Amino acid sequence: MKKILLFLLTFVYSFSLELNPKVLEPEEAFKTTFTKNQDDLNIKLELGKDIYLYDDKIKILVSKPQKIDITEELNVPEPVTYDEFIVHFNNLDLTIPFSLLKSKIDSNEYEIEFHFQGCSKLGLCYAPINEKYLLTLAEVAPKVETKKDIEQKIETNENLSETDSIANSLKEKNLLLVLVTFFGFGLLLSLTPCVFPMIPILSSIIVGASKNETMTASRGFFLSLVYVLSMSVAYTIAGVIAGIFGANLQVALQNPYVLVVFALVFVALAFSMFGYFEIKLPQSIQTKLNKTTDGKEKQGIAGIAIMGFLSALIVGPCVAPPLAGALVYIGQTGDALLGGLALFVMSLGMGVPLLLIGLGAGKFMPKPGGWMESITRIFGIVMLGVAIWLLDRVLDATIIIYLWALLLLGSAIYLKIYQHILTQLITVVLFILGVVLFVGAISGATNPLNPLEKFTSSKAVQSLDEKLVFTKIKNIQELELAIKNSDKPVMLDFWASWCIACKEFEEITFKDEEVIKKLQGFTLLKADVTANNDDDKALQKMFGIVGPPGIIFWDKDKKEITSSKIVGYKNPKEFLEILNKNF
Repeated sequence: MKKILLFLLTFVYSFSLELNPKVLEPEEAFKTTFTKNQDDLNIKLELGKDIYLYDDKIKILVSKPQKIDITEELNVPEPVTYDEFIVHFNNLDLTIPFSLLKSKIDSNEYEIEFHFQGCSKLGLCYAPINEKYLLTLAEVAPKVETKKDIEQKIETNENLSETDSIANSLKEKNLLLVLVTFFGFGLLLSLTPCVFPMIPILSSIIVGASKNETMTASRGFFLSLVYVLSMSVAYTIAGVIAGIFGANLQVALQNPYVLVVFALVFVALAFSMFGYFEIKLPQSIQTKLNKTTDGKEKQGIAGIAIMGFLSALIVGPCVAPPLAGALVYIGQTGDALLGGLALFVMSLGMGVPLLLIGLGAGKFMPKPGGWMESITRIFGIVMLGVAIWLLDRVLDATIIIYLWALLLLGSAIYLKIYQHILTQLITVVLFILGVVLFVGAISGATNPLNPLEKFTSSKAVQSLDEKLVFTKIKNIQELELAIKNSDKPVMLDFWASWCIACKEFEEITFKDEEVIKKLQGFTLLKADVTANNDDDKALQKMFGIVGPPGIIFWDKDKKEITSSKIVGYKNPKEFLEILNKNF
């Protein structure tokens, strides 16, 4: 009988609790935990029974060393509508990447504030709550390799990327071997599009200097040497600055305003070659120079030196493994002397074809007269082509194709007035090319080297190409989130509109069928660093990228594969060899 009474009392008590449920205390309704991980801070908020949160009251702030609201940059779960309010019924799980904090404020200590307010379905609302957490990053290892990690790899020669291998060769400090190696690197780079635009520039300078005097082989070689030495000095200065201070001068000068001004300079040089005016130094400077016997020569040399220096900075901002390796070495050791010497010798190697062109132009250049006038006009057209090539980094691709078409058609009409066999032949070729480009522009083509791509591309390749889709990321936080959410290997491509090698990747490597098939199993990300803003610089600094193109890989376990890091252009075969080593 006692057992029956005890059971009835227990049942009645439980039933009364259901009719009058207990109102939870704040510490029971909201349980917050902060967990410091290797790469991020995790905030979990567990809600009691029948508790919900107001969405607009959830705030994540950095209160020290500076107050910043980072709520909008975090991945907060989607809320729901309840009783005309936007609320959360589920527990909150928020992640704050350390890279996000570093991108906002560079510090080792942060005070994080978590603001929220909630209510109970019973009709009770709690006062706003503010939880604080002091975060110290001093002992936290970053996700990417540190300078010490890279140096240790270089010392042990373990899983080195191409760039780190080159930096390692500098660390050996065998001066003669280093200089010979980098001169060889320069010779190889001279065959890339980085140097090609300098060939018409130098040729036009030599042609301009030949209008009023007979050009000899020695004179042509000397003018080329002045140009190449000035170019080498510019590369060296820009490289040392980038290595020591992390500021890439060449990349900074790819500003649209700078490119437009330099393009206008080439337009002015072209019209000067057409005979509309003559570019001269101010009369006062000419008078002082002409007091010496070699006054006129000094005027020409000064102009060539300036053009060589500026050409290296603005025309050829290519990033290649040797350049990146030298910059990594300078950045790690602070040895600007050896790093600078390596860059200078590399630049001389890049200038060898230019020296040969100067030597040949001086030997075979016609004497002043009718022929010389025709050749001068032709190189004036070439200078306009260089101007369009520079504007390609600023203007839409379709506009550029129209400009090329107009240049070629206009040049054909312009050269028609010269009754020489050579100019007549050039006229016909230019007219045909102009028509082809104009047709390509109308069809919507974007590549001047393949204006009929819309008519010649196979359906199979087009179908594959459409599947090779890159997701653009703007900053470190978006990158971290994309890697975290990927269940496949990840590839990050650093790209810029002014980057020549980036366009080679797009038009050649990433359109290769084998490459496309291989990349189907990857999450493809692209960082557009054209603007070179703070987010762009932070992303590049994170991976030691001195400028595009650069490609970083991660495996399925979110681990960066440093040995597969790519700097500079790789053709499809080279690209696949790198991929097949680790994937």
